[in-house]
Amino acid sequence: MFFDQGLADVNFVLFRRREWLQYVADEISMSAFDRTMQGSSPAFLEVINAARIVAATDVTALLSGETGTGKEFLARVIHAESPRAAKPFLTINCASLTEQLADSLLFGHRRGAFTAADSDNVGYIRSAGSGTLFLDEVGELPLATQARLLRFLESGECLPIGEVTPVRVDVRIIAATNRELSAEVAASRFRQDLFFRLNIVPLVLPPLRERSEEILGLFRYFVEQACETYKLEPPLFDTLSLRLLREYPWPGNVRELRNLAKRMVILLGGRDVTPDNLPAEIRTAGTVSDAESAGGFRLPAEGIVMDQLEADVIRQALARTAGNRSRAARLLGISRDTLLYRLKKHSIA
Repeated sequence: MFFDQGLADVNFVLFRRREWLQYVADEISMSAFDRTMQGSSPAFLEVINAARIVAATDVTALLSGETGTGKEFLARVIHAESPRAAKPFLTINCASLTEQLADSLLFGHRRGAFTAADSDNVGYIRSAGSGTLFLDEVGELPLATQARLLRFLESGECLPIGEVTPVRVDVRIIAATNRELSAEVAASRFRQDLFFRLNIVPLVLPPLRERSEEILGLFRYFVEQACETYKLEPPLFDTLSLRLLREYPWPGNVRELRNLAKRMVILLGGRDVTPDNLPAEIRTAGTVSDAESAGGFRLPAEGIVMDQLEADVIRQALARTAGNRSRAARLLGISRDTLLYRLKKHSIA
């Protein structure tokens, strides 16, 4: 019997080893999209499936969507799954850049090219050579810089400030904006030719409020990540708290959801969470009414038959008052004559 147990132990160890090897193989075979891009709604999956195709090419991509929808995160995943994955991934935020600063940061400059140029600067484009440069908020670039960026995209040549000979650079450009660039073009704030050049493959990330069926799944994922990062137990959310989370419109999108998950884990790890523990904006902006919070009636998603509901409530009032119609009318907040009329209407004896 001892020998049999030994064989069982050996078989168990072998089974666990095979299981672990399979897990490792699965992890290796999973792409960065599978590991990190969480979502199941048709609109989200359509974007991700297009991004998988884009990642395998060198095509310029334009990521659009509201603030917090994960545009930079998606850009990093595209880079990680591209042939350039081993090369640099650099990010520059184009918001609020003056023309001179934007030109210097993107294309570089020679020492002495302008007053503050006390040393040579290669710029982001050359620094990201053979890799990917992510231009966040590209719609904020000054118009003159937009013209220089268009020239680079068309020719692959970068001309630093103060230089007369352009430098050829092999770098992929991924741009992002939370603006409607077509409207910016119409308002003459963004070059139409640059828009067409960037918009070869548009990837529009949907806001979280249009993916409401995913909110709780994403929140659970972010909670698990935070628990692993901070070595804390997960909070325990009651039903009403989860409903409030699902019904909140999330103006800050996925970023706001992720930040709340971290806050809940840090402050309430291992504890019960009720609506009182949620931020005020979530408690007050949800569609759950005060009556529902107190356990009142909630309209089902499939609707109701009003006459049937009225008849059922009258029958319950009569049952509770042992058939006393005057008391039943008081329970229902109507007059006795109104109750008699409704008894006749619904053929209730």
